[in-house]
Amino acid sequence: MASRPTSTVAPKLGAVTLGEVRVISADEFTATDGDDLEAIEFSGASFAEVHWDGRRRLDSSRLHEVRINRWRARASTFSDSQLSQLDVVALSAPESGWRDVALIDSRIGSAELHQANLRRVAVTGCKLGYVNLRDADLADLVFTDCVIEDLDLLRAKAKRVSLAGCRIRRLELGHSRLEDFDLRGATFEDVSGLEGLRGVTISTDQLFDLAPILAGRLGLKVE
Repeated sequence: MASRPTSTVAPKLGAVTLGEVRVISADEFTATDGDDLEAIEFSGASFAEVHWDGRRRLDSSRLHEVRINRWRARASTFSDSQLSQLDVVALSAPESGWRDVALIDSRIGSAELHQANLRRVAVTGCKLGYVNLRDADLADLVFTDCVIEDLDLLRAKAKRVSLAGCRIRRLELGHSRLEDFDLRGATFEDVSGLEGLRGVTISTDQLFDLAPILAGRLGLKVE
């Protein structure tokens, strides 16, 4: 029987390579019951609200410099696409699916992604407020050089996740199931659900940073 590797396994990402795309109008992008968006490019627009209904799919596409106050995309699918310089105040996409997606240099105030499924997703240089990944299923997810106010992984299942260069104010790990979850290179102010740290890789310096949090949770007095 093969032995289990002892080192942390890094996320495995596929390249997001777009072919020929067609430019679409704002009406086509915002259509409530519109067709799936495949091999499209949309950029330079601003909306108060976008509501995708009926499990809409964005595939092999590029979104760039799009601002949306409220974007509702429940159970939508995002695949093989590049999303760059988005500015979204509130993204509500529970039960959505994300596969081979690159999110770059974007700002999202709140991202409601509970019960979502994420596979091979790269998030780079983004500023994120509340990221709700409760009950989500994650694999091969990379956050790089991001600022995250609140990363909520309550009851989430995650494997091969890294957060190098990220600043996280609060990390919720209660009842999560983590495997090869790499926090090295990240800074964080508070961690809740410390039992969820099982399966997490940290550095020696981070262990010292965690000591006051652990002491506070356990009611220890350090003198």
